[in-house]
Amino acid sequence: MNRESFDGRLVYWIDSLNTWVGKVFGWCILLLTAATCYEVFARYVLKAPTDWAFDAAYILYGTLFMMAGAYTLARNGHVRGDWLYRSWQPATQARFDLALYFLFFFPGIITLIYSGWDYAAHSWAMKERSLFSPNGPPIYHFKTIIPITGVLFLLQGVAEVLRCLYCVRNNVWPPRLGDVEELEQVLQKQYGTESQEASR
Repeated sequence: MNRESFDGRLVYWIDSLNTWVGKVFGWCILLLTAATCYEVFARYVLKAPTDWAFDAAYILYGTLFMMAGAYTLARNGHVRGDWLYRSWQPATQARFDLALYFLFFFPGIITLIYSGWDYAAHSWAMKERSLFSPNGPPIYHFKTIIPITGVLFLLQGVAEVLRCLYCVRNNVWPPRLGDVEELEQVLQKQYGTESQEASR
């Protein structure tokens, strides 16, 4: 079959944006690790626990979790029940994905943006502060991440739909930007290469 070339400039731009965001916010894990280690040291060695560790932990982890979500989708890294899915032809996979994107993904993400915007706006209006520690650090900045995450997911959803449409027409998935690879995929490639060499 003569396959159309994949002009993925928009798709790759969205992938690149979410990759950059995911990698920048990935540094939250180091800040979270440092804050947790200091809290353990202060609590058990200095006998002087901090009053900010809990707030720091959920804000840093929540930020990392939300801002890395679209990056994970760009890498096709979210968990799926793929024991049946992987046996299908790529075009069948793409049709199934398209149905799920329009039935569940986009309605859910649009709801997240709409509700998250109201949630963040209310938090900013009252200059909301945390109730979990005496200092009560401001958390309206943190809640602003909710609608931002929704917008990044919405953009990535558009990129994934374009991928699916290409795959439906051509029965092959277009390439993705690569920076990390699942160990399972590495082993499959290695095993496949060794099998081909052994069969020669």
